[in-house]
Amino acid sequence: MEKNSSIFIAGHSGLVGSAIVRELRSKGYNNLIFRSSSELDLRDQAAAERFFAENRPEYVFLSAARVGGIGANNIFRAEMIYNNLMIESNIIHFAWKYGVKKLLFLGSSCIYPKFAPQPMKEDFLLTSELEYTNEPYAVAKIAGLKLCESYNIQYGTDFISVMPTNLYGENDTFDLENGHVLPTMIRKFHEAKVQGRDFVELWGTGKPKREFLYSGDLAEALIMLMENVSFKDLTKGMNEIRNTHINIGTGEDLTIYELAFIIKDIVSYDGDIVWDTSKPDGTPRKLLDISKIKSFGWKPRTTLTDGIEKVYRWYVRNNASQG
Repeated sequence: MEKNSSIFIAGHSGLVGSAIVRELRSKGYNNLIFRSSSELDLRDQAAAERFFAENRPEYVFLSAARVGGIGANNIFRAEMIYNNLMIESNIIHFAWKYGVKKLLFLGSSCIYPKFAPQPMKEDFLLTSELEYTNEPYAVAKIAGLKLCESYNIQYGTDFISVMPTNLYGENDTFDLENGHVLPTMIRKFHEAKVQGRDFVELWGTGKPKREFLYSGDLAEALIMLMENVSFKDLTKGMNEIRNTHINIGTGEDLTIYELAFIIKDIVSYDGDIVWDTSKPDGTPRKLLDISKIKSFGWKPRTTLTDGIEKVYRWYVRNNASQG
């Protein structure tokens, strides 16, 4: 990518998209294209084609998605699979049709089997059944990955896919019902502190282990891949082209129980934690093998404690009315 290349960031206002925008600007890229969902409904095929025909972006970061935590994934199953299939199908197809030089698609570590060996290698994809609670979302993300591979094989495009671990950062969704575990905990502990409540109730047993990556570190990895790594680099020596996606994580995990006490300490909440074991735990463990991306020279820079402190400060500044 050149500094004046036209770059479309789909989903620019979200957790990942906003981090990509910040990182691109910090590196001097000055021709960024974005549209809000009210300006462009990426599920609308005609509207998506009109956008590509009129704007002709040279590079695309596909971070737009319908996302949620374990509750949202289990309740809004139809929305999760339909919205994500439509968004990615439209963008990937029209990126090919209108000559995009390179596209980067973001998946999710939930694409891996529920009981995959740990840490999870890229080759573990589609080796056994998925976690039931997020199966529709995972199927949609697997389809996006296979769309990229298939267009590359048939049409010679350069569309690469990444599978980030659990993410957190500025512009996250701090929704108590449908948010992801880390930002939801931040809000719960903060509101309990402000309101002087004696305890905070959290879902599950606290036993599952999870890996968390700061969104700023992910953005650095994505731009490094767009600048330096092509689909051809990922397929050298392959007889059958499959599992070309790249895991992005920290290579380290901890229990949800341990995470809760880290956040409790950062928020300075003095009350108790009560675990609602009637709620689901989800997949027992989801740790990514990050050997492939490390071979390209990338590694995360932000520790979990430092990252959570940054996000908590951002949350307090931007959500002062809550609590």
